[in-house]
Amino acid sequence: MQIARVETYPLLYTLGQPYGDANGYKKYRTCFLIRIITNSGTEGWGEAVDWLPTLEKGFSERIIPYLLGKRAPDRLSIVSTIAKWHQRAAVAVSMALTEILAKEAGLSLCELWGGALHSSIPVYASFQSYSDREDWPLHSVRLVEAQIHNGFRMVKVKVGGRCWQEDRRHIERLKASIPESVQVALDANQSYDLATARKWEQVFSRYGNWLWMEEPMPMERTEEYVKLRAALSVPLAGGENLIRCNQFLHLLKNGAVDLIQPDPVHSEGIDSYRENLTMGRNFGHRVSPHVYDGSLARLYAICSQACLPAWSKMDGDKIEPVEWDVMENPFTELFPIKLQGGLAVVPDGIGIGVEPDWRIINALRWDGSAYV
Repeated sequence: MQIARVETYPLLYTLGQPYGDANGYKKYRTCFLIRIITNSGTEGWGEAVDWLPTLEKGFSERIIPYLLGKRAPDRLSIVSTIAKWHQRAAVAVSMALTEILAKEAGLSLCELWGGALHSSIPVYASFQSYSDREDWPLHSVRLVEAQIHNGFRMVKVKVGGRCWQEDRRHIERLKASIPESVQVALDANQSYDLATARKWEQVFSRYGNWLWMEEPMPMERTEEYVKLRAALSVPLAGGENLIRCNQFLHLLKNGAVDLIQPDPVHSEGIDSYRENLTMGRNFGHRVSPHVYDGSLARLYAICSQACLPAWSKMDGDKIEPVEWDVMENPFTELFPIKLQGGLAVVPDGIGIGVEPDWRIINALRWDGSAYV
């Protein structure tokens, strides 16, 4: 089972209207897929996140020549080597080789990992709240209302990109417009200092339907997170950009957060990602994956979550939700997953259980031209 061919598919989509978070506006969305094919004809798909020219050059000049002729079952050593060159490229290779092994064994991803403990996973609608419209708060609220109408009962919206007073008015307007049964998370993208983050308790204390407060401050400020956790009445979450177990370990040992949010494409491979999930669970913490980029990454997060033991004995609260991007982004449909009332049905077919949408790949394949 040797690697015979590796194909790359850089994809680019220009947004009709920019949207964003506290880090600024997005004018386009990108996706970088790879397909690894063995000499027996078995194929596996992977996904990486970075600037498209960097990924294309790195794969064509170094990673693909290294992969050709390697044995697909030697996944761990292959991924470990590539991670030393480009950590996020290693994730794509890890995904593709994992799918190949599952197919060769005639198993689904969950079966390869020991079997699914959950047949469906709750998902929350993830929004980029800011736009260049003068009425951006109203526009943001309307987007959320539309997804609640579509069946979502958990949402995440952005704060930290405007002054605190303006963001507060936006959130209070949102709270007044949605049912109390809908839970809300606030994501500040590490925008605040401790004093400003504490001010959100004025809003948190007025409502009961909160999911969490996500990354209000830079994640390296562990001691300040400990202080903030003691001051807030809602859970603290974070860790989407952390890569290795030792980085999460510092947060968990110091009691800095209530739940961690590892991201598959920010790890060093799917095996490493699943180790992060397990470590969080071993500390008795909740784990809610961050998967803003990528349809394939979301699929792997959902399958990984399906194999994670329940964190609670409480009915209806046994497994944590996975992020679901609901903004304008055609790449979320590349590897379609069935939704039923705010629940994602865990794929159970051989390999990843779904096929890529070639219409999207062919229509949005990047031609190598510049983009800004």
